[in-house]
Amino acid sequence: MRSYISIEVRYAETDQMGVVHHSVYPVWFETARTRFSQEMGVPYQEMERMGLMLPVRELSVKYVAPAVYGGCVTVETRAVRLTPSRIVFRYRVLSGEKLLAEGETLHAWVGRDFRPINLRKAFPTVYEAAFKAVEAEA
Repeated sequence: MRSYISIEVRYAETDQMGVVHHSVYPVWFETARTRFSQEMGVPYQEMERMGLMLPVRELSVKYVAPAVYGGCVTVETRAVRLTPSRIVFRYRVLSGEKLLAEGETLHAWVGRDFRPINLRKAFPTVYEAAFKAVEAEA
């Protein structure tokens, strides 16, 4: 499964040169991941109400070309790896067909106490939805 979200580049996200600051891309990834979760059928808000959290364990970004003020970007998101304790998302930031950046985040499935959980056992419906999303990419 792939999810897409369009984001208008705001002035506050740019530096003095009108180029999007590198720190903005992880924020865009989070916005895109939230959309992915909704489209997967399990919105973040619902997961949190259930007591399920998904903190970031690792983040990587490769910058290819600058995004600039006044433009619009599309962030493509897909889940590429799932275990009962972790999930990996991959992102591509595009301006039209042009690749601007790509990245990846690794998340742990944890409870409210931030202790790791086995998602397949603790929340089987969420695991199944995530499994289907990853399987759609295989």
